[in-house]
Amino acid sequence: MLAMSPFERFSNLPTSGLYKPETEKDACGLALVATLRGTPGHDIIQTALDALRNLEHRGAIGSDAGTGDGAGILIQIPDAYYRQVAPSDLPAVGLYGVGLVFESNDSATRSDEREKFAALALKEQLEVLFWRDVPTNPDVLGSIARTAMPFIGQVFVKSTAGLAGIELERHLYRLRRASEKTIGIYHPSLSSKTIVYKGMVTTLQLEPFFTELSDPRMVSTLALVHSRFSTNTFPSWPLAHPYRMIAHNGEINTIRGNRNWMKAREAQLQSDVMGDIESLKPVITKGASDSASFDEVLELLYLAGRSLPHAMMMMIPEAWESQLEIDPARKSFYEYHSLMMEPWDGPAAVIFTDGELAGATLDRNGLRPGRYLVTEDGLVVLASEAGVVDIDPSKIVRKGKLQPGKMFLVDTVQGRIIEDEEIKSQIAASEPWDSWLSDNRINLRDLPEREHIAHTSSSVNRRQRTFGFTDEELRILLKPMATNGTEPLGAMGSDTPIAAISDRPRLLFDYFVQQFAQVTNPPLDSIREQVVTSLSTGIGPERNLLSAGPNHAQQVIIDFPALSNDELAKIKHIDEMPGGGEAFVVRGLYRLSEGSAGLENRLLEIYADVDQAIDDGITYLVLSDRDSNRDLAPIPSLLLTSAVHHHLIRTGRRTMVGLVVEAGDVREVHHVAALVGYGAAAVNPYLALESVELMIREGRIQGVSLDQASKNLISALGKGVLKIMSKMGISAVSSYSGAQCFEVIGLNQD
Repeated sequence: MLAMSPFERFSNLPTSGLYKPETEKDACGLALVATLRGTPGHDIIQTALDALRNLEHRGAIGSDAGTGDGAGILIQIPDAYYRQVAPSDLPAVGLYGVGLVFESNDSATRSDEREKFAALALKEQLEVLFWRDVPTNPDVLGSIARTAMPFIGQVFVKSTAGLAGIELERHLYRLRRASEKTIGIYHPSLSSKTIVYKGMVTTLQLEPFFTELSDPRMVSTLALVHSRFSTNTFPSWPLAHPYRMIAHNGEINTIRGNRNWMKAREAQLQSDVMGDIESLKPVITKGASDSASFDEVLELLYLAGRSLPHAMMMMIPEAWESQLEIDPARKSFYEYHSLMMEPWDGPAAVIFTDGELAGATLDRNGLRPGRYLVTEDGLVVLASEAGVVDIDPSKIVRKGKLQPGKMFLVDTVQGRIIEDEEIKSQIAASEPWDSWLSDNRINLRDLPEREHIAHTSSSVNRRQRTFGFTDEELRILLKPMATNGTEPLGAMGSDTPIAAISDRPRLLFDYFVQQFAQVTNPPLDSIREQVVTSLSTGIGPERNLLSAGPNHAQQVIIDFPALSNDELAKIKHIDEMPGGGEAFVVRGLYRLSEGSAGLENRLLEIYADVDQAIDDGITYLVLSDRDSNRDLAPIPSLLLTSAVHHHLIRTGRRTMVGLVVEAGDVREVHHVAALVGYGAAAVNPYLALESVELMIREGRIQGVSLDQASKNLISALGKGVLKIMSKMGISAVSSYSGAQCFEVIGLNQD
């Protein structure tokens, strides 16, 4: 039985009202301090705390004028200090793990939970050495923080099998995950390399609260600090930064999609080095913020065998798609990994460490600042703004700012700064990414052309009536897109009633309203910033995220999220290409005479059909509402798509197939965006395309050929989706897919 999420247990979040914990986001201040001299010192910790205090304006304070949204510090384990304060002897450096623990304030409950923790440790070949009460001073806190404050203990564990290094880290990770899932206590960290001190404090309260941070015996060669500003949300003790590997300033706009896709990938996760993966699921903890979820996925990628920079490049890739001067090997790396994982997209400055390497990166748009300096004695400071520490300018030998998509890395062991080009060149050369792509990737445009099928005017007109097409939509929406290849312009305002109170039947799409970037989250200019955007994506099954090989590249690459009828025909017949896979068409129709009950039953039948198709080895699902008649009505494509998408996520099969929608009710950009946003990889608006063809044959559209009109319509829909993504600050359509960036007005929760 799963315990209450520690993110919920150790907070004072409201249990009713408009608050939604899944919208937890941050806009914060952060700093990284490290030394190249090779020896740890208390000066690094003090410099980091000074930087944190100077970031006070980047955090938030509650109504009691003493409760912060959160602040914290991550440092290397101060081994010498712990040996002096420990009640018993410790193993050699690197042979034990330690971490703070947020526990129950009830002593009996705490004792019981510690016994359970010790039992879990034994299952992971670990032994609890002792517990220690962390010295704290609650008097400096505000009343809200004191009310929510957990008991803060510290646990020391060792390996009973003599494990050290990354092997010990993996066992500590498994113990921590089991502890949080089954007991419900929260571990800011549990590691043999680093330790995190954090809480619902202000930047000025962190050091006075954790009194041992002032002890000169506390030493480190690196430190990460963070001041949290929780955007339109509520603070809590566990949601303070840093997390186990990162601190983050920004907002991950695609977080709902990222979480859904990670849940979908869990069914295929396998790793020889991580042991039983089932016990680690779910990878993402309920109630976590966007930053906490990012940290959980990053940590898994790192512990499963990838280097920390490699994992960061997977999750926050630079804008590689349109760069003309990018190294081909690096471009192949990014393209290969784009078929494994979508970017965690949004304005972001992330500092990260594994206890030896410490670095920072910006999102592809550079929408969060990052300034750094290096002094002549090897001090490195990187922060969300300049001037966080007082340093004599004459001692500064280098300074600059992080560039969009670039990485800044400090190796505290080798005592040097590793440049972005060197890091990424090494990783790009680590595997034959390019040959894996060229041997397995399929470009849709390279597939054999199919015979074009033209439909009669009576057939098109009948289906236009079925799907509620109006003459106004044909003239004002479809005609301009087919003629010019761009979305038609319209007034900013709309005086039509919202769908929920309209007297006329409305499409399901009309109940969904697009979200847009707000507060600290800037939108993009989809025209002038086109170089950082991408509409290209892969369709097809995804493989095990924790491994890499040629088979991971076996997907069909499309240029736009909208497909022409001829392009869809290529996918339907992809089995004619050796190694291309096989497509299965799902009929999205239900018996009209059976009403809503018949619709619900038909969805259940579709679930069974889809499951059987996947069991039979199908790799592409085409959800189609073609062939409706007086008895069989089309299921709204948005309902059909979202239902199948989430069914496959629940059953752990979503990443086994590519999802394409053949929809007759789609005739404008918003419809395509909604379908992509709720899980479709691509959309074929077949009736809109056939309507354009009919208008050309009837002379209602002139000056453009049938083929060009189809291309123009597809291009207009694609560009329109890009414009919508940009309003939300999302750059890549692969990140927008499944992100569900919509507000729903007038539909029942069920």
